Amino acid sequence: MTLDAPSETSAQNWPGQSWKVTLPCTRAEAEALDGDIAAFALLDQPPVLMTSEAEPDNEDAWQLDAYFEGKPSAAALRLLRALVPSAKNAKPIVENLPDEDWVTMSQQGLEPVTAGRFHVRNLDSDPVPAGHKSFLIAAGQAFGTGQHQTTHGCLTMLDRMRTLGMRFGNIADIGTGTGLLAFAAMHLWPRAYATASDIDPVSVEVTAREAGINGVALGMGPGRLTLFEAAGVGHPGIARRAPYDLLIANILAGPLIELAPSLCASVEDGGTIILAGLLHGQADAVLAAYRAQGMRLADRIDNADWPTLRLRKRPAIGWKRPRRWSADARGEAPGYGSL
Repeated sequence: MTLDAPSETSAQNWPGQSWKVTLPCTRAEAEALDGDIAAFALLDQPPVLMTSEAEPDNEDAWQLDAYFEGKPSAAALRLLRALVPSAKNAKPIVENLPDEDWVTMSQQGLEPVTAGRFHVRNLDSDPVPAGHKSFLIAAGQAFGTGQHQTTHGCLTMLDRMRTLGMRFGNIADIGTGTGLLAFAAMHLWPRAYATASDIDPVSVEVTAREAGINGVALGMGPGRLTLFEAAGVGHPGIARRAPYDLLIANILAGPLIELAPSLCASVEDGGTIILAGLLHGQADAVLAAYRAQGMRLADRIDNADWPTLRLRKRPAIGWKRPRRWSADARGEAPGYGSL
């Protein structure tokens, strides 16, 4: 995957959990990896890939570095080797990085990204284009820096919705990562109540820190962001703040399908859900799960292999009253984290 790949990885036990695999490759192979590797999206813990020149005086001598949370399996190593056929006879260098934050390492030097009216930079020294809302999201122990197509697609979708004149007063960002999507939504609808959650406690800490850097107020009232550590919407505080009129979930296809009943039950009739983190070939299955919960597809952005879906909950016929998910509907999906 690329630098802030959709990831269910969580940093619950960072020390001793970071591993690096290095393989030689050609320049052509390195350039071919300048995008998303769809096969890795099916792994429970997709790696972060980086390529660089191995020998400054040899234009064709490059190397591939893959950062894993947890020791890579034999299957992951085979998949990694398949990406660089020139290294079929090379022995991969596998290193344990117990004292390194591999997400920070992998995010150093990321280029700024513009999506709609939003500009996301990772360094304070990066220039901000006129007429854009800029967010400074430093490299750190959470994903969601704006570079990945899923985050880019969500920012673009939010911008499009505001341009269309849509208004929201109660917003939730499930699997928030760095908090970027919650920050963007709060900029567009500054009087809204806002909730952000993540299964990863490190991501919750990162979101709180990034909120301070970007001038986003934390708290319970309108125009303030409330943070929860939770898997999906499985937290009493998230349930008490429901129903939401806008819910954002940028995670992965499997958790999106598993969480469909509880996410949809957390949204009011006529409300909107933005889904991302799924691959193009997974969109039909995800849509089927949400249509079964009374959602309809209202808009779609296809960004490379990663679609962003905007769904709207069909209004119920008859007296409108709050709806809660049933006891057998999962309110959490353990094992996934943030994007």
